[in-house]
Amino acid sequence: MVAEMKETPMLAKRKLGSQGLEVGEIGLGCMGMSHTYGPADDAESIATIHRAIELGCTYFDTAEYYGPFTNEELLGRALKGRRGEVVIGTKFGFDIASGPGFGKATRLNSRPEHIREVVDQSLRRLQTDYIDLLYQHRVDPAVPIEEVAGTVGELVAAGKVRYFGLSEAGIEVIRRAHKTHPVSVLQSEYSLWERNLEAEIFPVLHELGIGLVPYSPLGRGFLTGTAKRAEDYSPDDARSFVNPRIQGENFEVNQKAAEVVKEVARAKGALPAQVALAWILQKGPDIVPIPGTKRRKYLEENLGAAQIRLTPEEIATLETAFAHVAGPRYAAQQAAFVNR
Repeated sequence: MVAEMKETPMLAKRKLGSQGLEVGEIGLGCMGMSHTYGPADDAESIATIHRAIELGCTYFDTAEYYGPFTNEELLGRALKGRRGEVVIGTKFGFDIASGPGFGKATRLNSRPEHIREVVDQSLRRLQTDYIDLLYQHRVDPAVPIEEVAGTVGELVAAGKVRYFGLSEAGIEVIRRAHKTHPVSVLQSEYSLWERNLEAEIFPVLHELGIGLVPYSPLGRGFLTGTAKRAEDYSPDDARSFVNPRIQGENFEVNQKAAEVVKEVARAKGALPAQVALAWILQKGPDIVPIPGTKRRKYLEENLGAAQIRLTPEEIATLETAFAHVAGPRYAAQQAAFVNR
């Protein structure tokens, strides 16, 4: 097994985009502390955030949508008095007054007036006077991306926002947004079992100097080797209904690939999650994955991935195992929000 985190070096820094944003090489996805993956313990979540800072994990990812609202509030409490040590990313883009959560009647809304309103509300919940990285959570086809980027640019000029990001945006939207206001980061799902970005999106990011923040870098837990079938999760856990890859026969097919991750991990004296994250880290110096956890134990295990170096042969073995993945990454309702 890899060494305990207390005995390992602090995380190195990585640059995200060409506008000056720099963060620890692994970030922390905070969504599960308040949303999607069942009940959480706020005290343990806050302790996890504090431990992350101690280990050089400086980027914390949230959104008004998570909770809704309660995740930003939690992060605000956890980071009080430590604001200068961290980078906070949050998101706008939904009209959530009609009901929170995946599968509910939530509408896209990136109108300029709504963006301004959301930012002011997020600032209050986060107990800060600026947002480091502001993302459009999902592309809104009803609002030209130039209006969105221009509005964020105004917020940057006003000092309320430092950097602009997009989430799950396609090539055309990325290019158009970047012409209006520089895009520092694209956040999209990326992992061993979800590599749709590589053929077309990666070249554009490299061309424009945009960093990548992969969410669900552990395949929503599947790559850790501990995933269950969809029907075995509680109804309030999103994995019970949004992930076709763990439903029915798809689970069996994909489980065979996950076993290969376990085999590589055993050979390296590591954990499957660490191998999956190490694979992402070796995909480029401008990539910062944000594995989500609400417990210190798993945080420390995840950050241990920074100490692992995969050989070309190990990388080839992993990629061959996931050459075919059974099932789409989202159910139809969630897939409709992806701009690709």
